[in-house]
Amino acid sequence: MKATNFFFTRIKYNSGNWDTDQRMPSNLLHSLVEYTTIPVDEKERVIELSSEEIYKSPFCYLSGHKLVEFSQEERKVFKTYVEQGGFVFVDDCNHDIDGLFAKSFEEEMTRTFGEGELKKIPNDHYLYRCFFDFEDGPPATSFELNGWGDDLVHDYLKAIEINGRIGVLYSNKDYGCEWDYDFRNKRFNKIDNTRFGVNIIVYALT
Repeated sequence: MKATNFFFTRIKYNSGNWDTDQRMPSNLLHSLVEYTTIPVDEKERVIELSSEEIYKSPFCYLSGHKLVEFSQEERKVFKTYVEQGGFVFVDDCNHDIDGLFAKSFEEEMTRTFGEGELKKIPNDHYLYRCFFDFEDGPPATSFELNGWGDDLVHDYLKAIEINGRIGVLYSNKDYGCEWDYDFRNKRFNKIDNTRFGVNIIVYALT
């Protein structure tokens, strides 16, 4: 692997469940190969949040259904990583703004960065046009109206910005489950639903 290759890092944290959406990373990596010229490492990496190895990662993914409560060391590493220019995409597998993951993660971001730092981002943000154009903001997922969670389409994403740039992108839309399928099945989709994932990674690398 060349040192410049992009690699997908999944964050392993001690609370809750971190190992969701097993096929999603390879699906997104395939999309990067298909649509961009970004060289990629095809194997997902799993790094413990308390490990300083995370500082080598250009992009990190954190997800789950259950409690998010960082240890003191995890909180320190997460905050330092983001403040030093790192990017974390956080996806709530419950797609429920009142669920355990959502409430505990938002509380954790308040403890880590301060009250009110996690904010809604406008739907004309550069994130939505840095590669593919999403004129209406974040695309909806099939999981938002399937009777689970709060049965509501979330028309926004939230983020923590550092010096005008997103460091933590937070979604209640369950993109991880939406993209959790073998990439060879993408041909059955009328529109490739992983395209927004390409935007997220391109933004993270910009």
